Amino acid sequence: MRAFREAVEAGDFDAAVALLAEDVVFSSPVVFKPYPGKAITAAILRAVAQVFEDFRYVREIGDPNGGDHALVFTARVGDRELTGCDFLHVNEDGLIDDFMVMVRPLSGAHALAEAMGARFDAIAQEAQARSV
Repeated sequence: MRAFREAVEAGDFDAAVALLAEDVVFSSPVVFKPYPGKAITAAILRAVAQVFEDFRYVREIGDPNGGDHALVFTARVGDRELTGCDFLHVNEDGLIDDFMVMVRPLSGAHALAEAMGARFDAIAQEAQARSV
C-alpha cells in the first residue's frame, strides 16, 4: 500500500490515519487481544513512531491493485534491532480494515512490548479523547 508507506516514511501520521477504515482491527505483535477501531489504532501508530528508532521500510510485497499488502521494515528499540512486517488488508473503499504487525527476534519483541506497555495508559487516553 504505497500511500500508507509514503505517509509513514514522511512522518505524516495524519495522512496515514486517514487511510484507516473506522472499523479497522489492529493486531499487535506483543498482545493477544486485537484492538478494534480507528481511534485506538491511530493512537498505537503515533506511540510506535515515538518508540521505534531508525525505522524504515525495506520491502513491499503484494499486488498494488490487490487487497493484501505486506510492508517489511527494520527498526530499533533501545539497543535491540528488529525486523517486522505490517500486513495490511484494504476494503472495497481502499481503506485499511485489517492491520497486523509481526516482529522478530524475540528480544526485539520484548523491548517493543516493554516500551509500548509503558505508554499504554497515554495511548488509551488519546484513543478515548479522539473517539468522543
